[in-house]
Amino acid sequence: MSATSTIPDRLLGWYDRHARDLPWRAPPGTPAPDPYRVWLSEVMLQQTTVAAVKPYFARFTSRWPTVEALAAAPDEDVMAAWAGLGYYSRARNLVKAARAVAELGRFPDSEAALRALPGLGAYTAAAVAAIAFGQRAVVVDANVERVVARLFAIDEPLPGARRPIRAAADTITPAERAGDFAQAMMDLGATICTPRDPRCLLCPLAEPCAARASGDPARY
Repeated sequence: MSATSTIPDRLLGWYDRHARDLPWRAPPGTPAPDPYRVWLSEVMLQQTTVAAVKPYFARFTSRWPTVEALAAAPDEDVMAAWAGLGYYSRARNLVKAARAVAELGRFPDSEAALRALPGLGAYTAAAVAAIAFGQRAVVVDANVERVVARLFAIDEPLPGARRPIRAAADTITPAERAGDFAQAMMDLGATICTPRDPRCLLCPLAEPCAARASGDPARY
């Protein structure tokens, strides 16, 4: 067995013990969370920190607890509730997507169908497909880009590295526990495999990591 092939089990074992407790998540190994909550959080988290999103997520889900409730909300109410979070096109697309889902009667459960909703790009569609529906999807955000670049010592700068990073991420993405794996990769990048001073001694993927073996992981 190659070191790379052990990555999913190593990472999921770590995630089971160290997953971040976030209001839109289900605990590791439990049934998937409501697709509405996953989608709402992923839209809010675009270009925005977890700390900034938490109070907005709480207010939105308290006021509009279902996608149908959000779909029925007046545009001006949603825009007012979004005020301060920035990137207001996200709020406009949020309402459009909620109404599209309400008209369908359910959230689409495939990556391709999710991408057809307003405001859902490749990353968000993959994240919702994996986390809410357990679909095997290659979920790559900025944190995951860094983790994968280091695991495989991909030293080409962004944006040129995005294609090889995605291809490498595809090779380690498991079919089982797809949502947990996606969130584990995000958590690893946010808490251990940080841009500066990565905490390699605490990393569950230290052994198969090519960047660590090079002696200069922060280079990647």
